[in-house]
Amino acid sequence: MDKSLSRGGSDSLLAQTRKLLRRFDIRAKKGLGQHFLIDDGVLEAILTAAELSPNDTVIEVGPGLGLMTGELAKRAGWVIAIELDKRLADILKKTLADFDNIVILNEDVLGTDPAALLQGRAPSFPPTLRPYKVVANLPYYITSPVLRHFLEASVKPEVMVVMVQKEVAEAIVAKAGQRSVLSISVQFYGKPSIVARVPAGAFYPAPEVDSAVVKIEVYPRPPVAVDDTEGFFRLVRAGFTAARKQVANSLSQGLGLNKLEVLKLLEKAGIDPQRRAETFTLEEWAKLWRVYTQVVK
Repeated sequence: MDKSLSRGGSDSLLAQTRKLLRRFDIRAKKGLGQHFLIDDGVLEAILTAAELSPNDTVIEVGPGLGLMTGELAKRAGWVIAIELDKRLADILKKTLADFDNIVILNEDVLGTDPAALLQGRAPSFPPTLRPYKVVANLPYYITSPVLRHFLEASVKPEVMVVMVQKEVAEAIVAKAGQRSVLSISVQFYGKPSIVARVPAGAFYPAPEVDSAVVKIEVYPRPPVAVDDTEGFFRLVRAGFTAARKQVANSLSQGLGLNKLEVLKLLEKAGIDPQRRAETFTLEEWAKLWRVYTQVVK
């Protein structure tokens, strides 16, 4: 369900945030996109969407002050919190020391391997690889790379619940007619939905734009058959080379083929060359990919 959430009832979380900021003399680092969530209603929406149980393992990206981390640990069996900022990571090790089911890692999430994270990082964690969920209040500047990192990983999450910029959330869930490389790359791997729309005032310091909580239910396997994912997405990106132009022109430019060759590909795939890439369904991209590999490769 998509809800619009306001700052109402956020005093408790706001008070905790202010207390931690004063205690450790912390100021948010703009360069790392740090905006601390101070709205209890939004926090509850995230936790509810994650549908956590004591059997769940959670990877949290960007725990910040750790207020959500503690709540995750109360609901899940194990939590791996990855914090890039060493100053915050050191603080988290102090403030969350009472939890025996949390591991704090001072690392760049994009340099981690989810499979390795899930094995051998803490004595209390299960010795065998288990399914996991990703929960994150993502810095806006790394949203797309983080989504790709987990969705393309050898061991993918079951579910991702992430806070992102509102416009990015809308792009992720876009239907045919408004699709982009981002929406296709997410919908290839899972079913996204907007759980809640979040105003800028739900954070401290407040960002310049509103946000949204997106839930991605990751498929056991993609809904379309593609034998070379990397090649498939090269084709998709080529289709969006010239935004808002007819797909024949975009593909010609993006693939380095003459337009006549592209027209033949589209005809064989049963796709009108005057259409735009934004209107394509996943099934149509997959069909075009199969034709492309037969004719060109």
